[in-house]
Amino acid sequence: MLKDESTREDLAGAEPAQAQQESLRRVAVASFIGTAIEFYDFYVYGTAAALVLNAAFFPNLTPINATLASFSTYAVAFAARPIGSLIFGHFGDRIGRKSVLVASLLLMGLSTAFVGLLPGYSTLGVWAPILLVLLRFLQGVGLGGEWGGAALLAVEHAPRGKRGLFAAFPQLGPSVGFFAATGIFWLLSESLSDDAFKSWGWRIPFLLSFLLVAVGLFVRLKISETPVFAKVMAEQEASRAPALEVFKRHPKEIVLGAGGMIIAYGLFYTATTYCLAYGTTTLGVPRSTMLAVSLVACLFLAAGTWLAATRSDAGGRRKMVLIGSCLAIVWGLVLFPLMDTEKPVLIALALGGALFCMGVVYGPMGAYLPELFGAKVRYSGASFAYNLGGVLGGAVSPLIATRLQSALGSSSVGWYVSAMAVVSLLCVLALPETRERQLD
Repeated sequence: MLKDESTREDLAGAEPAQAQQESLRRVAVASFIGTAIEFYDFYVYGTAAALVLNAAFFPNLTPINATLASFSTYAVAFAARPIGSLIFGHFGDRIGRKSVLVASLLLMGLSTAFVGLLPGYSTLGVWAPILLVLLRFLQGVGLGGEWGGAALLAVEHAPRGKRGLFAAFPQLGPSVGFFAATGIFWLLSESLSDDAFKSWGWRIPFLLSFLLVAVGLFVRLKISETPVFAKVMAEQEASRAPALEVFKRHPKEIVLGAGGMIIAYGLFYTATTYCLAYGTTTLGVPRSTMLAVSLVACLFLAAGTWLAATRSDAGGRRKMVLIGSCLAIVWGLVLFPLMDTEKPVLIALALGGALFCMGVVYGPMGAYLPELFGAKVRYSGASFAYNLGGVLGGAVSPLIATRLQSALGSSSVGWYVSAMAVVSLLCVLALPETRERQLD
């Protein structure tokens, strides 16, 4: 009899533990899938901006000005991302992480899909680029709310001592999203004629967003609210105006956190969007070859992200970000000498090395930025710092790189990348280590 009762007690204790493990796995999957889908949407536009949007929406401009105009619409989303972070951050700190993540996914996904349905300049005239800019702006607003919620979903569910590990899952979203976006464009380039690709083929990756949004919603609706925010609500401590409170209490963390993100964004958008355009137009490398080497380079990004994020639980977030910034200072100087060889293997090495450096910085940031802020304002603070870094490092990188290369040659772009790395290094040196902090 006593043995039977003991067995029942063991089983009862095992069931909650098993349920908790299942819940943690579901959170990891939901944070990963959501960011992968949203970054796929974002990068589909970047790839199209480098390859085809200049001709489809700006046919009356010279090639260089059409490329700059295309990259300018690309930059609009970065300007919108801090706005999105404030809007979604407000509600994420007021009503919860889960519901806000569902809304951001819908906004981002539908905005992307409608780009695929938008007629070009030959049909709508000047309204075509205007509507393109509007949809790109809405993309930015949606993504501005996505990252912070996904990172908090992982970090605030994670056991102490494993926050870097759990934060690695949403941080892998950009790698997978970029790989999927680039892979689809590569397949279309290989299977369609150039005329077919430029007339309608480029729309297919955008239209796939309808399906991906449905998948993302199915996964995200199954997760629970984070225990950290549930405690805030239970104790009726939610901030009335989290954006104002975070600017009042954490101005240093916002500015320096954004500065730390500059090189991650700068490396990524220089090595992907700009180098894709540079390789196909200036160097004359075939489009399918550049897309193929970009796919290879993306594997380096995933490796750097996972390595640094998981190592940050033992070695510290700050240490890993500093290492990545130092690597980026060096790699900025060899990036374009390797690119200018026009040899696919060396181009893959150039882009892969740049994205590996980016991953070493980016991976730990999934836990580092949330840990800089208190629970009541964490969504607003982490999201705004992350997206402000995007404006400073990502929005203008393709534009500045295009101008620098045109005026001073490709080596000047490499110096620009190294300069961004120095800025990030100095900002992170001024921040504390956070891995031992309590989240609540």
